[in-house]
Amino acid sequence: MKYTHLGRTGLQVSRLILGTMNFGPQTDETDSHALMDSALEAGVNFFDTANVYGWGAEKGRTEEILGSWFAKGGGRRDKTVLATKVYGHMGSDGDPVWPNHHKLSALNIRRAVDASLKRLGTDYIDLYQFHHVDRATPWDEIWQAIDVLVQQGKILYAGSSNHAGWHIAQANETARRRGSYGLVSEQCLYNLAERRAEMEVIPAAEGYGLGIMPWSPLHGGLLGGALRKEREGGGARSTSGRAADALADSAVRDRIQAYEDLVERNGLQPGEVALAWLLTRPAVTGPIVGPRTGDQLASALRAVELTLPEELLAALDDIFPGPGPSPEAFAW
Repeated sequence: MKYTHLGRTGLQVSRLILGTMNFGPQTDETDSHALMDSALEAGVNFFDTANVYGWGAEKGRTEEILGSWFAKGGGRRDKTVLATKVYGHMGSDGDPVWPNHHKLSALNIRRAVDASLKRLGTDYIDLYQFHHVDRATPWDEIWQAIDVLVQQGKILYAGSSNHAGWHIAQANETARRRGSYGLVSEQCLYNLAERRAEMEVIPAAEGYGLGIMPWSPLHGGLLGGALRKEREGGGARSTSGRAADALADSAVRDRIQAYEDLVERNGLQPGEVALAWLLTRPAVTGPIVGPRTGDQLASALRAVELTLPEELLAALDDIFPGPGPSPEAFAW
């Protein structure tokens, strides 16, 4: 496994991040534990979760599964850099949201971190992330709450998720004024097929020393050989969700076919190329992968060791041209 520093911090993390969103809803506790053991054995030390994972009436279940895995001992917690998130309400979907039980008020942050610590069975969280922007809560209040948690030893670092470039700037300028450390990471939708983050989010991350943690690196399976799997009658993910919506567009389908043809000519696997491409991008710490099987984890691990030649990188840019940084992306 290869390692890098998370943004401007001294924290060393694996270049592959184990996403746990499927633990509970799609992968049972036993199989989830096996996947985490395999990942840790392979050197993956960066695990990402969120308080709402488990979804529906099972929100919090994923954190509980991590907690029961940590409880097995063997240095599991000490070897793991643990990231979780706060923002969403923890009631069942459709239930009324009681005031102050979601978003990023100081009260909800305090309540949510204590609940996550209990579910995770640990006394600290390495990276505590804001799952979404809270437009109603000022950054001064957010940093006040975070500074208290750092002083209490409950969290070490703070990160953002799904924030725009100007949100990152606003957050870290406020932190600088307060003498707070500020955001050290941003978790955003970023992959070959979805490169809008390159306009402002990634330049902001570079400027403020944040590590980028791309989620959905295969764009819901679209970049994992979706058309080949479609022809072979497999790949349920390619026939639903984000991938299915994208493939309904003939122009997108043509690009994906060109991508799969290019990868095949080079004797490579499409999912592994998509992950390896992200590892070449500025500010990227590592993609978040959510394997449901050992074979999927093994494929992701191979991507870390894969070196893409310049001519292949150029061909990928031809198929999936990025927007370019702002303001040149929309101005002269």
